[in-house]
Amino acid sequence: MDLILWRHAEALEAVPGENDLHRRLTPRGDKQATRVAAWLDRQLPELAKVWVSPARRAQQTAQALGRKFKTSDLLGPEGTAEQLLELVQWPQAKGCVLVVGHQPTLGQTLSTLLRLSESECSIRKGALWWLRFREREIGNKTVVITVQSPEFL
Repeated sequence: MDLILWRHAEALEAVPGENDLHRRLTPRGDKQATRVAAWLDRQLPELAKVWVSPARRAQQTAQALGRKFKTSDLLGPEGTAEQLLELVQWPQAKGCVLVVGHQPTLGQTLSTLLRLSESECSIRKGALWWLRFREREIGNKTVVITVQSPEFL
């Protein structure tokens, strides 16, 4: 199974009293999402499943990819790594799953899967981590396939 964790692109700062889910991408965030989506579209298997947070900024990031996606409240800003992994059925699912979401959930998921000593790994806005679960006779492993940042695409 492949799992791609894509953090939403740069969004407007939170305004006190405004619903966090309504924050939209900045013009820079639009460019970040477009740049990463263009690269990702060339790499992503045609039958990949795409799950997205209900937050507007995550929805806008995913829309840059131009593929159909499903939305889950479990991927919202208050979601947990455990909820994310259960939703995508890690590591039992077949194929490739892309998740567009938030920190700290994506960083916690990454840290869990890579068995890092820190409880959370920092993921830059607009960046993605592509992981693969491999079953081997000597033990199962999660490996990093690639890390992409909008600044380098």
